Amino acid sequence: MNKIEHIGIAVKDMDNSCNLYEKLLGTTCYKKEEVASEGVNTAFFKSGINKIELLSATTSDSPIAKFLEKRGEGIHHVAFDVDDIVLEMERLKAEGFVLLNEVPKLGADNKLVCFVHPKGTNGVLVELCQEIR
Repeated sequence: MNKIEHIGIAVKDMDNSCNLYEKLLGTTCYKKEEVASEGVNTAFFKSGINKIELLSATTSDSPIAKFLEKRGEGIHHVAFDVDDIVLEMERLKAEGFVLLNEVPKLGADNKLVCFVHPKGTNGVLVELCQEIR
């Protein structure tokens, strides 16, 4: 894993949250995108080399909707940049981690992604991200 790619934050109201993070970070959202397969809208912010991804549910049964219902707004996941997501998935499986998907899937912000189950990572949902070239 190369670096933290972004921190994902679950929010109930995307418009209000975008306004809040624009004020907080002193910058505007550089990209908004829907990931229909996950039932989520995303908004991305950069602050220096760091990125924040806001996530809001588009359906009541999406993973984000369930997260918000159970835990409320807040940090949802930490994403790590990887050079080769397939190799990293194989390495993590060999180390005993449980992956939430067997193959990489298309995520937001031009990435292939895979999630690692939080039960094996001290309660933190970890996302692997590989830039689509």
